[in-house]
Amino acid sequence: MTTSTDIPQADKVVDFIRQIVTEDQKNGKHPVPVTRFPPEPNGFLHIGHAKSICLNFGIGEEYLGRCHLRFDDTNPSKEEEEYVDSIKEDVRWLGFDWQDHLYFASDYFNQLYEFAEQLITIGKAYVCDLTGEQIRQYRGTLTEPGTDSPYRNRSVEENLDLFRQMKAGAFPNGSRVLRAKIDMSSPAIIMRDPVLYRIMKVPHHRTGDTWCIYPMYDFTHCLSDMLEEITHSLCTLEFQDNRKLYDWVLDSLNTPCHPRQIEFARLNLTYAVTSKRKLLQLVNENLVEGWDDPRMLTISGIRRRGYTPRSIRKFCDQIGVGKKQSWIDMSVLESSVREDLNGTAPRVMGVLDPLKVIIDNYPEDLDEELEAKNHPQKDEFGSRNLQFSRELFIERSDFMEDPPRKFFRLGPGREVRLRYGYYITCVSYDKDEESGEITALHCTYDPETRGGASPDGRKVKGTIHWVSAKHGLPAIVYLYDRLFMVEHPDSNKEQDFKDHLNPNSIKILDNCVVEPLLADIKPGVQVQFERQGYFCADKVKSSKGKPVFNRIVTLRDSWAKLNKA
Repeated sequence: MTTSTDIPQADKVVDFIRQIVTEDQKNGKHPVPVTRFPPEPNGFLHIGHAKSICLNFGIGEEYLGRCHLRFDDTNPSKEEEEYVDSIKEDVRWLGFDWQDHLYFASDYFNQLYEFAEQLITIGKAYVCDLTGEQIRQYRGTLTEPGTDSPYRNRSVEENLDLFRQMKAGAFPNGSRVLRAKIDMSSPAIIMRDPVLYRIMKVPHHRTGDTWCIYPMYDFTHCLSDMLEEITHSLCTLEFQDNRKLYDWVLDSLNTPCHPRQIEFARLNLTYAVTSKRKLLQLVNENLVEGWDDPRMLTISGIRRRGYTPRSIRKFCDQIGVGKKQSWIDMSVLESSVREDLNGTAPRVMGVLDPLKVIIDNYPEDLDEELEAKNHPQKDEFGSRNLQFSRELFIERSDFMEDPPRKFFRLGPGREVRLRYGYYITCVSYDKDEESGEITALHCTYDPETRGGASPDGRKVKGTIHWVSAKHGLPAIVYLYDRLFMVEHPDSNKEQDFKDHLNPNSIKILDNCVVEPLLADIKPGVQVQFERQGYFCADKVKSSKGKPVFNRIVTLRDSWAKLNKA
């Protein structure tokens, strides 16, 4: 049974799959539901896999059953132990535990081989010498039936002999395959004598050189489900036709257990690609830093960026499970993350584009400590001390030389409130004569307004954040944005999806100043920089005393305005 006591369960919508599981449990067909999550260890998991993880492990958890983690490691040419480790980490990070139910398809290689021989023995499988291209040609089309292979009517004895020679390594790669003998005129192309085994003389990451033939996914998957006594085999809609072969294999072998395959719509997210092949392209062509680049929607990427497991699980609950393909806007995911962090991230102040403020009437030798809340709505978060001194940094965008009427921040003669500090008024500014850039503001403060309130009752409309220039900590900030500029970057088959990469998906700010307490922030910890957004200490680039922050999400959906423009 899976456990995730650290992450509260959101109210689940009773989707069609849960309705099936509920009915099977009520009528005694499956009192203990058993599901599985069966990833291929040939890449890193992405946000689409998170939906499947939450569904499969969630059902095991909700119905007091269990969910198996099984690696479909039947293609050693593309599989690595690194992927196995990353998948385990991703599942654990989401808050799920497979307990002692960790399996590999390679655990069943001996049994799968015996099942293949059984199919040969009952006349339902044969060794075929056609090349891969010839098999495709013989298969036919959606409107034309296929053609029988010239090797289809080999005797049981010849097929057994050839298959055993394949296993012994007697034939070169690609020279022979084992095929199911079903129906070359079937309207379902997958039933036109699909390949069950192929020769692949490649070492396996777990079995070494023991095998030189490997089973295909469709043959492996249903039998692995059966051997593990899976009750509900949940997969995405692209495997709907494969269900015919899934059932055919189990029925032909008359297995003692016949799991039910149920298909659901995969997660389609705008402004993203979730194809492993395309994600691998981005990595191999150095268009991103790697599988865990914070702009990638791999689970390792969003974890590094600072997304929380709670927000991902809530997102998956929110979008639900259906039978029809649909698109989920990226803003739904970002909103889920934003909502979760709003309640959990402590507030701090960080200045991303510093402009110096000199308070001329503040004593040069005076340093003060001001009390600040760590969360404006949650007293249990406590408070912290802010160092205040004569020279501060504020955000450059919080000052304008000639501000419009509705600009409520600093300008010549304008008064604002410093968050948790004093009222200050800009009296003059310094400017670089060559560049025209403002280099410093000269202000005065009202010592009677400590804490941000005026004893004479006067009001100011602007409150800005700041950091003491004397005490502030230098920091680097990565402003991450969506990786693609268009909603459907891979929809046009005639255009390379990489043409839609967002050139502004990353902006590096190396002159930031943050509160000194962030010198000890642990990698992976999230905070809100007030008025700026939610940020996370990068687990790769940060070091003690030298924090590097990733922007997780902005405080508001900035893309909504762009889409309306």
